[in-house]
Amino acid sequence: MSKEESIEVLNTLLEINNDRIEGYEKAATETEEEDLRILFTQFAGTSKKCREELSSEITKLGGASTDDTKVEGKVFRVWMDIKTALTGNSSRSILNSCKLGEEAAVAAYANAITNLIDDLTDEQEQLLKAQYALILAEQSKVVRMRDTLVDS
Repeated sequence: MSKEESIEVLNTLLEINNDRIEGYEKAATETEEEDLRILFTQFAGTSKKCREELSSEITKLGGASTDDTKVEGKVFRVWMDIKTALTGNSSRSILNSCKLGEEAAVAAYANAITNLIDDLTDEQEQLLKAQYALILAEQSKVVRMRDTLVDS
């Protein structure tokens, strides 16, 4: 394991969290429902905490944290803008868009934990597993809320 490889893995997840922050802050402004606004603000807060933890690990390794977002996240936000304009900010539409973003975040963490484990210290692995659990739980909330709206 090299420091550079560890920094790269951590920065990739940092980008994912930057995407989540931007996406959920946008979703919070797009919805007219207060419960969703609160939920999305909480989710953005989770990613801000994850971002701080990842940045700290990167700094410990002597690296520089990225402020970037992933290209896929930028495309996702543009699609969300278009979809929101076409659907009139419906909660179902916003939650469907959030679900897609969550799938990308969960997949990135699962990949890092499963396939890039050799590039991480034991401490970093535990940190990523804890963050993964938080993001997975939030993905489940999004799906449950969306399914409740679809079924009602």
